[in-house]
Amino acid sequence: MAEPAIRRMTLEEFLRWDVGIDTRYELINGFPVAMAPPAEAHRILAVRLVSRIDAALASRRPCDAQIQPGVVRPDRADSYYVPDITVTCEPNEPSRQAMIDPILIIEFLSSSTERSDHRLKLPVYQNIRSVREIMLIDVDSYHAELYRRENDHWGIQLVRGAETALPLVSVDLQISMSELSEGIAISASPVEF
Repeated sequence: MAEPAIRRMTLEEFLRWDVGIDTRYELINGFPVAMAPPAEAHRILAVRLVSRIDAALASRRPCDAQIQPGVVRPDRADSYYVPDITVTCEPNEPSRQAMIDPILIIEFLSSSTERSDHRLKLPVYQNIRSVREIMLIDVDSYHAELYRRENDHWGIQLVRGAETALPLVSVDLQISMSELSEGIAISASPVEF
């Protein structure tokens, strides 16, 4: 039996939508798009990085880091993205379904997400006025791209190598790729940036 066609939705419909399964979705231009489950290395890296960020933010509450919060596209009412890690300094509201005013967004790249993270999500994240930094980390190597807003312009810093620090100014944290990936098998072939 064929799957029923998924119809176009508003953001409000999407946030109320329950398909009855554990598949995660993003809303892109009004259409729900299923997200692949993250690889084990991806999950471990996310937990480690959120733990380090949260520790760095301990004296800056209500700032906190969250794994896979929803982020609404500021220029459209039909898109809802799910970054891997996001930091906000807005007070937590338990009923909120989308993060308000994120200052840092982190995506872990894989061969299946690299294209959409660069071409689709990165420009959207850069259009969110509160965002100060965006980090794209290649899960399969010791490579990352750090985009930092300075005034109204975005600069980019490439981070390469196991001992090179990820300098996250927005959360006052520097951590090396080797600290994050200790005990995780890392390949030598990075995603092409």
